[in-house]
Formats: sequence, C-alpha cells, structure tokens
Amino acid sequence: QVQLVESGGGLVQAGGSLRLSCAASGLIFSINVMGWYRQAPGKQRELVASLTSTGSTNYVDSVKGRFSISRDNAKNTVYLQMNSLKPEDTAVYYCNVNSGGGLIPRRDYWGQGTQVTVSS
Repeated sequence: QVQLVESGGGLVQAGGSLRLSCAASGLIFSINVMGWYRQAPGKQRELVASLTSTGSTNYVDSVKGRFSISRDNAKNTVYLQMNSLKPEDTAVYYCNVNSGGGLIPRRDYWGQGTQVTVSS
C-alpha cells in the first residue's frame, strides 16, 4: 500500500527557508503530476507547485521565484524548497501524486500534511 510521508515543516522567521520532503513508501505507477498544496484555516486548498513526469514545473504566482519543486527518483522523494518565506505562507502543506491513465486506474495519493508557520 502506497503512503506518502511528509517532513520538514516547522516554525521559521520571515525571510528564512525550509525544505519539505515527501517520501513514497511504495511503488506508484504511471505518475502524471506531483505537487504540493497548502491550506490555511478558513481558506480553500491551493496548489502551490507541480512537477510533471517530463520535468515541467509550474507555480502559483505568489511563490514564483521563492519556491522550487524537485524530485529525487532514486529516493522516491519529492521536495519543496521554500526560500524568502513570508507570514502569508503559513499553512498546512500537503504532498500529492496523481497517477494512472490508459489501462492503469487513476489514483491520487496524499501526504499527511506538515505545518509551516512563518513568524513576522
């Protein structure tokens, strides 16, 4: 059974950096997109960054130039490097993997969430 385990969250001062990790415990076939979402209390979940199987990346405007998504295939891990953090980045961050297509059923896998708090 596939599980995504997140780590790297915590408390950081504005302007600081954090790196989130998301490690898959099992095999995921036919990955389409890997992404990081975040959700703050009272707000809807927001797609922050995505990485396709071909290496294409995309970011929400508010984090462009500050965040970077990457993957280590050997470690089966996806990362989110967050620099120049702002208080408005405070949220629970979730790793997501979308897979499937053709004869392979579509599946979405989610991490348990990791809290990122940026102090003023």
